[in-house]
Amino acid sequence: MKGLDLSRKFYEEYGAPMLENEFSDIAGLVAVGLFGEGSECFGFDDEVSTDHDFEAGFCIMLPDENTVSRRRAFELERAYQKLPSEFMGYKRGRISPVGGNRRGVIRAADFFKAKVGRADGLLEGDEWFTVPETFLAEVTNGEVFRDDAGSFSGVRAYLSEYPRDVMLKKLAGNLLLAAQAGQYNYARSVARGELAAAQLCAIKFTEHITSAIFLLSGKYKPYYKWVFKALRGIEKFARLSDALEFLITTDNVADNAKVKSEVIEDICSEMITEIKSRNLSDATCGDLEKHAYSVNDKIADGILRTRHILSAV
Repeated sequence: MKGLDLSRKFYEEYGAPMLENEFSDIAGLVAVGLFGEGSECFGFDDEVSTDHDFEAGFCIMLPDENTVSRRRAFELERAYQKLPSEFMGYKRGRISPVGGNRRGVIRAADFFKAKVGRADGLLEGDEWFTVPETFLAEVTNGEVFRDDAGSFSGVRAYLSEYPRDVMLKKLAGNLLLAAQAGQYNYARSVARGELAAAQLCAIKFTEHITSAIFLLSGKYKPYYKWVFKALRGIEKFARLSDALEFLITTDNVADNAKVKSEVIEDICSEMITEIKSRNLSDATCGDLEKHAYSVNDKIADGILRTRHILSAV
């Protein structure tokens, strides 16, 4: 069973009745769901995932202490701990008395502060560039089972994707680095016989192309071990996953190097076609680097536009 389904069933069978019967005074003020760290929050969990940090648990997000008192929060935490220690064959993890829990009763302000650096979660201006993309993925993943007040879900919706100018700055930088690693440095490294360097070029190219794909898809790139799994779930770009995997899992000798150079050009061509179709570039060539600079020129904010093109990557 997928962790998200397990969590939802556990909440519906035990969590929801607990809230309604014992905490009706605050039930409409909390948000309940599964989100944050863990492959199950992304829907990427499998049998291997159950070997650690996998349980039938959920998150109960509380508003500030003026709305839900410390005492009531403590009572809710105790009640959560008393829920069945095992559900559908899965044991629940122990709640830490010193905080840092991934499940259980958590102040929403603490959750947002830990993930994005602001207790209210409402990033502004340059703050968007200070938060690791994986954290933005974690704060917006999973599913909210209940949020009567809607405030927690509202912040998640606000954080669900980068503002346009931020996206363009990050896109421009990633396209430039992909162009340098793939269209320029890969073939030169092979020509010099520097095959390890060539493989690093292929890896860097893949890293920055996948970043560009997530940006163009309005999604946050997850933790690196889940990038390809997430990429295969993006319908428009899923077809590129095999080509990118080929680049980083094959060697760079003779015929392979030639094919890899062709694959790199094909991927760059597809990326150029995509950004051109969205009117994000006015360049008219096959050089991805020139398109990167053209994307940067599309940034509306003058100060952000004139910053170094690589300032956001």
